[in-house]
Amino acid sequence: MRKLVLTAAASALALGIAAPALAQDGPPEDSAFTGPRIEALVGYDKVNAGSDVGSSDGVAYGGAIGYDVQFGRAIVGIEGEITGSTTDTRTSNLLVAGDRFRIDAGRDLYAGGRVGIAISPLALGYVKAGYTNARFSARYQNGNTTIEDSENLDGYRLGAGLEYKVGPTTYIKGEYRYSHYGDLAGYDIDADRHQLLAGVGVRF
Repeated sequence: MRKLVLTAAASALALGIAAPALAQDGPPEDSAFTGPRIEALVGYDKVNAGSDVGSSDGVAYGGAIGYDVQFGRAIVGIEGEITGSTTDTRTSNLLVAGDRFRIDAGRDLYAGGRVGIAISPLALGYVKAGYTNARFSARYQNGNTTIEDSENLDGYRLGAGLEYKVGPTTYIKGEYRYSHYGDLAGYDIDADRHQLLAGVGVRF
């Protein structure tokens, strides 16, 4: 009996020593979302180019980099992004009967920040805001007359998302973003952009 008690005590002591060592193998909860990150993005892209022009949708794709700092459950970060899009918007009879007008969405640059709350050691909910610069190409045709132009438009972006850790350094995310842009080729396209993107990333 005494031997059994001593064996049990020795086992408990060994587990007590090993547990903190095992816990140190992973990051502490208050640093789970800290550090630089890189991610790939793809998803749904819709551009509403004003009531006179109409809207169209397509696929947005690209990548982003960022850096986050965690304070307890709060996370503050900065990020930059570049994406492309297959979205184009077409309409006819815009100014006169029989004319045609088309807007193609090109590359989109974004820089901004985000703040969030760690819902759990694995999940992060966040909101974001920042500056976006998108390239749009316009093509207007009326009979034998064709006018083409391409401009980079300044705008702002607001968004919200959820990030979830699937490994020690990897994560997946889902995000909704709204962006707004102004004039293109002297025409106020009053463009509103809605995107729903998924991403996979690595934190270093």
